[in-house]
Amino acid sequence: MNYSRSAGILLHPTSLPSKYGIGDFGYDAFKFIDFLVEIKQSLWQILPLGPTGYGNSPYQCFSAFAGNPLLISPDKLKEENLLHDDDLNNLPETNPSYVDYGQIINYKNTLLRKAYENFKDRTSSHDFQKFREDNNYWLEDFAFFMALKNYHNGIVWSKWDKEIAFRKKDAIKKWKEKLYDEILFHEFVQYIFFKQWKEIKDYANSKGIKIIGDVPIYIAYDSADLWANRHLFTVDEEGNLEFVAGVPPDYFSKTGQLWGNPLYKWDIMEKNKFDWWIKRFSKMLELVDIIRIDHFRGFEAYYKIPGTAPTAETGEWVKAPGEKLFNTIIKKLGDIPILAEDLGVITKEVNELRMKFNFPGMKILQFAFGKTGEKRFLPHNHEKHCVVYTGSHDNDTTSGFFKKEKEMNSDVFKHAQFYMNYYGDDMCYQLIRLAYSSVADIVIIPMQDILNLDSYARMNFPGKPDGNWTWRFTWDQINDDIKNKISKLIMLYERFPSENEYSHVVY
Repeated sequence: MNYSRSAGILLHPTSLPSKYGIGDFGYDAFKFIDFLVEIKQSLWQILPLGPTGYGNSPYQCFSAFAGNPLLISPDKLKEENLLHDDDLNNLPETNPSYVDYGQIINYKNTLLRKAYENFKDRTSSHDFQKFREDNNYWLEDFAFFMALKNYHNGIVWSKWDKEIAFRKKDAIKKWKEKLYDEILFHEFVQYIFFKQWKEIKDYANSKGIKIIGDVPIYIAYDSADLWANRHLFTVDEEGNLEFVAGVPPDYFSKTGQLWGNPLYKWDIMEKNKFDWWIKRFSKMLELVDIIRIDHFRGFEAYYKIPGTAPTAETGEWVKAPGEKLFNTIIKKLGDIPILAEDLGVITKEVNELRMKFNFPGMKILQFAFGKTGEKRFLPHNHEKHCVVYTGSHDNDTTSGFFKKEKEMNSDVFKHAQFYMNYYGDDMCYQLIRLAYSSVADIVIIPMQDILNLDSYARMNFPGKPDGNWTWRFTWDQINDDIKNKISKLIMLYERFPSENEYSHVVY
C-alpha cells in the first residue's frame, strides 16, 4: 500500500489531559484531534490499547483483543446516566503531568463498578447483546479470565486452583456459575471501552485524521490469550514456559534481552490457517486505520530461548512463516495498511520480507549520529516508502537526548550539529525540521518533542520494570509559537492534509 506525504504526532491516550488523573476517552481526546487539525496533521499514532498488568506497560497486556478500562471516560459515563454528580465529587488529588497508577486504578475501578450497577437493567439491550455476540470469540474467555484473576487476588493464572487454571470441563461450568455477575461486569467494561473509542475514531476520521495503532508481536504469559489457547504457545501441560522470546547479546547488552514472553507454535497456527492472527488483525482494523507491527523481524526469524535460561545468551534464531502468514492475512482481509518496526539488527531476509509486502519501515533520527550511529537513519539515505521519527516511545525526548550528549561533549552531539549545520540551543526543533524535510512519505513526532520537553517527559526506559508510561501533557504547554512553527513546516515541506489544500501558498 502506498501513502501520501503526510505528518502526525505520537501520543498515547493515557498522556492526554484529564481531571481524573490519567488521559482517557473524554473531551480532551476530541480537543486533541482538533489540535491536530489546527496544525495541519493527518495522523495520530497511539500505543497498544490493551488492558495493562504489572508495570502498566501497553506491551504486556492481559489480552491482545481487549481494551484498557483505565481509558474509559467518567464524563462520558455520566452523559449516559451511568454515573451521577455525586459519584464524581470526590476526585483524588492528582498530578496533571503524571499518572499515579496505584491511585488511579482503584479510583477508576470504583467508578466502573458503580456504572455497572446502574447499567444492570440494560444488559438485555440490543447494542450490548450485539457487542457480546460479535466479540464472543475473545470476549467470553477474557471476561472469564479477569473474573477468575480478581477472585484469586490478581495472582498469575498458573497458581489458581488447578482445575480451573487448566480449564477442566466441570470446573469451567462451576466457576462460570459462581462468577456470573463478575464476568458480566467485565463484558460491560469492554462494551463501554469500544463504544467510547469508536466515537473518538469516527470523530478523527471525520476531521481527516487517520489513527495508527500498534500490534506487539508477542502476548503476555499472564493473559487470557495464553490461558484459553495454551496449545498455540510454547508452554507445557503444567503451564511451564518451554521457550521464551528475546534478542541475543549485542553491543548494548552482553547477555542479550530476555523478554520472557511465550513464543508461538507456528506449526499449529499454520495448520489452523493462522485463524488467531486473522482475528487479531481484523479486530485491530476496527480500532485503527493503519497498523504498526512491533518487532517485525520476528515474523521472518525469531530468537528462541529456553524457558529456564537466566539470560538470552543460550538462544537461537529459528525461521518463522512470515510470508505464509501475511499472504493468508491479505487473502482474507485485503491489502491492509501496515507499518513495520524494523529497528535493531535487521538481516537481508527481514528486508526482503518487508519489501515483498510493500510495508514501510521506520527511521529514528536519534539513532543516526555518533560513532555507533546507523547511517541508514540519516535523511539522505531515507527511501520514500518509510516513516521517520525523531524518537520513539523507547527513546529519551530529543531535548533530553541532546542535552546529555552536549554535557558529555560527545561525537553524537558534534555530528548532529555538523549534519544539521546548526550551532544554537534548539536542537529539538532542528531535528523535527530534519524529519519534515526527509523524502519519507510519513513523519511522526512524539508530542514531547512537539513541546520541546526535557527527559522528565520520557515515556519508557527499556529494561526498567516500573516508573514508566506516566507522562502527561497539559494544555497550557501549547502556545501559538508551537502551532505556527509546526504549521509552517507542514507547508514548507509539503506534508499537506489533502493534496491541493495549500497549493496556493507562496513560500
